[in-house]
Amino acid sequence: MRRGRWVLALCLTLTLTVTVTACSGDDDEKTTLRVLAGPDLAVLEPLLDELRDETGVELDMDYRADADTGDDLVPATGTGKGGGGHDLAWLSTDRSFRLRHKDNAQRLLRTPTMLSPVVVGLRPDVARELRAKSPRDRLSWADIADAAATGTVRFGMADPRQTGSGLAALVGVATAAAGTGGALRENDVSCDRLRGFRSGQKLTADSTRDLLDDFVDHPGTANALITYESDLLALNSGGRLKEKLEIVRPQDGMVLADFPLLLLDPDDPDRRAAYDKVVEWLQRDSVQEKIMSTALRRPVSPSVRRDGQLRAPVGNALFFPDQLAVVERLLDDYGDPRRRVPDQVIFLLDFSGSMRGERMKALREAFADLSGADSSATGKFARFYQGERLTVVRFGGRVLEEKTVTVGGQKDLKTLADVVARGGYGDATAVWTALDHGYRTASTVVADDPERAVSIVLMTDGENNSGIAYEEFVRRYEARAAETRAAVHTYPVHFGEADAGALRRAATKTGGRMVDARGSSLSEAFKEIRGCR
Repeated sequence: MRRGRWVLALCLTLTLTVTVTACSGDDDEKTTLRVLAGPDLAVLEPLLDELRDETGVELDMDYRADADTGDDLVPATGTGKGGGGHDLAWLSTDRSFRLRHKDNAQRLLRTPTMLSPVVVGLRPDVARELRAKSPRDRLSWADIADAAATGTVRFGMADPRQTGSGLAALVGVATAAAGTGGALRENDVSCDRLRGFRSGQKLTADSTRDLLDDFVDHPGTANALITYESDLLALNSGGRLKEKLEIVRPQDGMVLADFPLLLLDPDDPDRRAAYDKVVEWLQRDSVQEKIMSTALRRPVSPSVRRDGQLRAPVGNALFFPDQLAVVERLLDDYGDPRRRVPDQVIFLLDFSGSMRGERMKALREAFADLSGADSSATGKFARFYQGERLTVVRFGGRVLEEKTVTVGGQKDLKTLADVVARGGYGDATAVWTALDHGYRTASTVVADDPERAVSIVLMTDGENNSGIAYEEFVRRYEARAAETRAAVHTYPVHFGEADAGALRRAATKTGGRMVDARGSSLSEAFKEIRGCR
């Protein structure tokens, strides 16, 4: 009896310490590790008591938004802990950290604990509509981007600047749009290929949990969600929706989250021993099965049989960029999802006599392709989109016509097609007069609507032989407001007998670039250069 009172007193004393002796009276030690955790890990809370009881290691979870975890993973000076005083980190993904802090990331122990791809959840009526238009068994990111551009898909996606799920979704879409089959490189990041996709984003949040809540609370705002497969499965089974979302696993690939558990100080033998216990426990088949049923995530162990929808094939697992500059450019091009202002493109189109016949036919086909006639993957990513403002200026020896439409549907695209289809050719080619006119129009837009991105696409098949000279254009350009010169760039399309050197000088002067359509087609050229450097 006396020995029992001694054990009890000892246990009460040791509860005040970080490492405590088990109160069963034996010599097993219990260790507490402070864990920096992404919000997506909170679903595993019911398993943590079992982990403590079976391993003697207690995880003290500190949940923070993904954007707050990067610097806190870097060891504080003179300690083995992370900057926030953590022993471990458990995140949905550590990819951004590994790019930003390569040296520190290389020394950490890393163990994947479960898997979940980024997928698309569609309301059933939207899914049926998309499948009816697609000849393939599985929908693609291109199909989603195309439907977003037309307003058919209105999706919610967590902010890619703040969350692992949002960034993984953006990488997946951009990788599919690049069409290289490999990890994105800087020259693969093309903002024009994501404009239609991003126009469909109607909900965003700084965490996945907030995104799901907003989707449920505002049912008329969005009809799709892009997030982890596990989030959609949980939402479908949670009774919060009137009708379950159909989960689409895009056939052109998905980015996988592997929820790594990181040991921030591998050199500490005590922490290493505790970490090894946790890892061994998490990798047991019985625990992987519990994770699968609790968190609805795929087991990392190949010996564990997947349940239900988790048996669906992932298909092509897309590579995450291995260069920080690629991610930064991708995020910069995508912009702030809360401040989405559609762009305006001013097309300066040569309607001189030399454009008659096959050349004009090619121009009209290019606009038809951008209006949705091109059913290829690149065509679906590059098409005109809802809300985009398009200005067409026809010119010959002078400006012949200017027409601006804001895309709201097929009626607006037909208006645009009618302008391009009209006759009324000029008898000369006033390239620099047309470009000066384009900057005059752009200057008005910049002054009236500073948030709207404006770009100029100049297409000509001949040399300037009328109107002002290039030097006069430069003089007028340099006299324009600094805001216009900084914001509006020219993207010439070299076609026919146009002066490539002169067009390239104009592109360089205004901060744009030239594309040569002679080796491909006008349609491909317009898809490549629609206002993107």
